[in-house]
Amino acid sequence: MMLADMHIHSTYSDGKLTIPEIVDFFGSKGFRIIAITDHLCEENSFLGKASNFLKKTLTKETFPCYLEEVRREGERAMERYGMMVIPGIELTKNSMTFHKSAHIIALGIKEYISADGEIIDLINRIKAQDALAIAAHPVSTRFFEHQTYQLWDNRVELAGMFDAWEVASGPFLFKEVMESGLPLIANSDFHHPKQMRSWKTLIRCELNFESFKMAIKAQDIQFTFYEEAEHVELKHASNEVDWGTYA
Repeated sequence: MMLADMHIHSTYSDGKLTIPEIVDFFGSKGFRIIAITDHLCEENSFLGKASNFLKKTLTKETFPCYLEEVRREGERAMERYGMMVIPGIELTKNSMTFHKSAHIIALGIKEYISADGEIIDLINRIKAQDALAIAAHPVSTRFFEHQTYQLWDNRVELAGMFDAWEVASGPFLFKEVMESGLPLIANSDFHHPKQMRSWKTLIRCELNFESFKMAIKAQDIQFTFYEEAEHVELKHASNEVDWGTYA
């Protein structure tokens, strides 16, 4: 199975590394699949406008350059490291209220999508591009930071629409998501090298997006806790988790 991380931010939003630096960082550590998923914030909300002012988000203007750089670096990553780089975005709907905030990852994106609009409409726009829709950190991340609970609050309605729900954000595994019966994925939400110590996904697929997409939908995956030279593996849907350690 191949080591993967599908939630990574670059300097196009609020990450500390450029896309070439990310490729070399993950490629040199033996990763076979990564996704660059920079924030794409709402244009019409107060917090979205603030992110735009601070240059912490993709925009209509920067998106074409971003997509081209991901494509170009993806070719280099495959040649040098045998690593696939998936173009993605994190549609970012932040409200002053956590229960009205939601982040949605789109993997395999081809065209710009506005983050403004209703959740179901955004998912449909993602699916229209044959991309995967992932519910990002839907419960408490266990960090002192802005939380995004809207997707989890509406999980009954949204359960069949997302291709996977994040079961981990960085070093914390979410017990409530693990036990939900929903399709799962584990990512780091990487912004800087110190966040490398985190849960990742092991996936069985070929190095092309269609095979990757089928594996996610079939849940042909496992989870692993990554610590440079040591991986602690956890099989998908395992009931033998020490929640005192990982919750």
